[in-house]
Amino acid sequence: MLRSLTSQRGHLLGGTALALLVALPAAAQESFSDNVISLDPIEVRYKDPVGAAADRATAAYVADAEVERARMGDLKDLFAGIASVSVGGAIPVAQKIFVNGVDMLNLTIALDGALQNNRAFHHVSANAFDPGVLKSVRVDPGIAAADTGPNAVAGAVIMETVDAEDILRDGQNFGGTARLSFGDNGQTFGRSLTLAGRSDGGFEFLAYAKSATGDDYEDGSGATVSGTGAELRSRLLKLAYESREGHRVELSGQQIKDDGARPYRANIGAVVGGRPVPETRIYDTTRTSYSLRYENTNDLGMWDPEVVLGYSESDIRVPSPYQSVGISSTLSAKVQNTFHLSDSNTVTAGIDYYKKESEYSDPTDGRFDEAADNLGVFAQARLTPADRWTVSAGLRYDWQDFTGIGGYETSANGASGNAAVTFEVSESFSVRAGYSNVFGGIQLEDNYEFWRQWDYSGLRSARAQNMNLGFDWHRDALRVGGEIFLTEIDDARGGGDTFDFQSRGYNLGATYDWGDGFVRMTYSNSEIEVNGASSGSYEALDYGAPLGQVIALEVQHELVAYDLLIGGSLDMALDYDDTQSTSDQGLDGYQVVNVFAEYTPPQLPALTLRASINNLFDESYADRSTYGADYSSIVPLNEPGRTFVFEAIARF
Repeated sequence: MLRSLTSQRGHLLGGTALALLVALPAAAQESFSDNVISLDPIEVRYKDPVGAAADRATAAYVADAEVERARMGDLKDLFAGIASVSVGGAIPVAQKIFVNGVDMLNLTIALDGALQNNRAFHHVSANAFDPGVLKSVRVDPGIAAADTGPNAVAGAVIMETVDAEDILRDGQNFGGTARLSFGDNGQTFGRSLTLAGRSDGGFEFLAYAKSATGDDYEDGSGATVSGTGAELRSRLLKLAYESREGHRVELSGQQIKDDGARPYRANIGAVVGGRPVPETRIYDTTRTSYSLRYENTNDLGMWDPEVVLGYSESDIRVPSPYQSVGISSTLSAKVQNTFHLSDSNTVTAGIDYYKKESEYSDPTDGRFDEAADNLGVFAQARLTPADRWTVSAGLRYDWQDFTGIGGYETSANGASGNAAVTFEVSESFSVRAGYSNVFGGIQLEDNYEFWRQWDYSGLRSARAQNMNLGFDWHRDALRVGGEIFLTEIDDARGGGDTFDFQSRGYNLGATYDWGDGFVRMTYSNSEIEVNGASSGSYEALDYGAPLGQVIALEVQHELVAYDLLIGGSLDMALDYDDTQSTSDQGLDGYQVVNVFAEYTPPQLPALTLRASINNLFDESYADRSTYGADYSSIVPLNEPGRTFVFEAIARF
């Protein structure tokens, strides 16, 4: 039998871990051979305690197989199967995520309950996550529930890291997973080790470490892309205690560090005709996240509390040419209780808080900073009022204090509301709709721009509206769904002034399961506007990107007689000519094909060997959401060309 899908498009694959299995007793090895990780996102929805609620109907879940195959890869690998979630930037330090064409900066982002989105230098990403530690990922596009968090003007992305129980099999108190990987394009070598343990007294731990090193890769044209060599280190430590009554306390800490030579502007290949600059420079980036959480895993009555205290930080240092240091952080807290009125009717109510701080300093210009404090109260009802109806509705109110450069101070407050409904027209067909009106407050700016010392007189708190209307249909093993969507953000901040932003479009998706195999296809078509006019990537910077039509397809099939799993994926974008008028050139389409084969030896079922060819036809392209491809003066950061990758996974 086969065990797992592993990284399909990552740049960090290869190697062997056979030696780790030699001493394993046969009984321990056999316990790994009895399941194949599912590519069906519906399986992840079933694990969500409120996955059947109306506010989750439009949520996009990353399938377990997609998480597993991205373990040694990056965020682009993680979201490869969801066309409405685009990841541009080519290298981890610069990768930006866009949901329905909207920059992730405008979504509530949480890792183990700790708020993220620590805005940084505009040439790097505000968020960096290691798929190697993730257990689940949910994307709420556009409409987010009131208990998701504050300022969710365009939705949310919620991530949870692995626990000891995700690594250990039944009856096992100590174990782990070792991974080795190698990719020939860039000679990239990756390695990771996860150790987990638990005691009969309820204590458990998980420790994880990963590193990836390599040289600059070549794009599909054969050109070496400078500043793309892997130089990544990641680690996670989790400690937890759970009593027999279900009281669980969990402490987690994670750090991701990337300090390699990157393109001078890390998210851009080059600027044509710009001032002369070195081809590369050091970007010393460190991202940390801590979470302390209490919950009761057994409570289903009127007392089901959750308490979360979190802290996250982005430390971006660019020594050349100004010895620049930018540090942004978020301290967050949430206390809530879920009142279980019945098996299918709940109300969640609580209070949350964050304190965001951002500063920039260098020896010449000195130090500048901005800060914001936000206190919110919320309630979200998830109800089943009749057999065919599910309804979700929530309210929250937020009070924010903002401090700007030079001691500027102001306050803002506002209400937010959301509503979603699903109606089952028949056993196989349902329709859904949702709406939210969200107080966005005043967001902190890019701290590498603080030297501009804005006049804040034109600044106002943002407010957003989100709408969607969709359907779902299934018959036997076939599922089809889709929705139209609209996101409008009024008074979006741009330095010391504001503007209006809009993203609209539609998404389609289908899955089919034939027992030994599965296929998932998604399609997204989005377009953006700034101040009522179509926009290029510069005008919409930090709010959206012109994406047009994007298609993602994934397929896998198990050859049971040969203990073999085969499959592949398609990453495709169609030509997009609208940017000829908004910028100065259209965006060329591309078709990228990836294939893989994965083998689990019957004699060593705790070992998985995988070989793949990424970008099979050596397409030369930049991902549709990579910045600047719509301008003739920009050389975008291209993705890797054809890459032969190998990976070994040993579980013990």
